Amino acid sequence: MERLRIDKWLWAARFYKTRSLAVEEITRGRVTVNDQAAKPAREVKVGDTVTVRKDGIAWIVEVRALSDVRGPAPAARLLYEETAASIAAREQAAEARRLAPEPAHAIADGRPTKRGRRDLDEARQGWGDRWSASLDDD
Repeated sequence: MERLRIDKWLWAARFYKTRSLAVEEITRGRVTVNDQAAKPAREVKVGDTVTVRKDGIAWIVEVRALSDVRGPAPAARLLYEETAASIAAREQAAEARRLAPEPAHAIADGRPTKRGRRDLDEARQGWGDRWSASLDDD
């Protein structure tokens, strides 16, 4: 096998859980092959550079082997080799997320329920005309 569809390869290399997810991400423009936009039927060969943007992180990998069979994770890692720049960028992004987490991720429950809203209103009764809970330096 000299060439393989990019969607099959991404599935076999365990970047995506299903081929349909791989196709969806490719059509959204989150996968490039040799710095060119890819289509699901685009064929890759050994030596190609594939960029996969997943969860806000770009993986830049070089295709080392082809397989149209999804195997265990250790076997899937043999299908590609991540570039040193990609590894450094991923580690830097992980460190940045660790030091300064996204504030929106703290909102786990979304909007309050009716009961939660009543509890918030009850807690605000003592605030008076102030719009925040901070103390004024009058």
